[in-house]
Amino acid sequence: MTLLAAFFTYLIVWWTVLFAVLPWGNRQPDVRVDGTMPGAPANPNIKKKFIATTIVSFIILGIIHALIEINLIDFREIAREMDEAIYGSRSSGAE
Repeated sequence: MTLLAAFFTYLIVWWTVLFAVLPWGNRQPDVRVDGTMPGAPANPNIKKKFIATTIVSFIILGIIHALIEINLIDFREIAREMDEAIYGSRSSGAE
């Protein structure tokens, strides 16, 4: 995996993990303050959630990188199969 591919993979994983982490530990306030939304958390702990998201994303990126390096997942072969399914037996899309 190139550095650029790892960077963009990390970005995609980070955003996906962020949306999974955001609901962790949210509690509604005991007393509702006028002007706030009814479902707004009392303390969203955004800094802790960003740190957790970063750590979990690095772990997931490491797993993805390991799977690619040991050729358990061969994305190039998958791309070739998809190319054949779309374009037939041609080796490339250009003629």
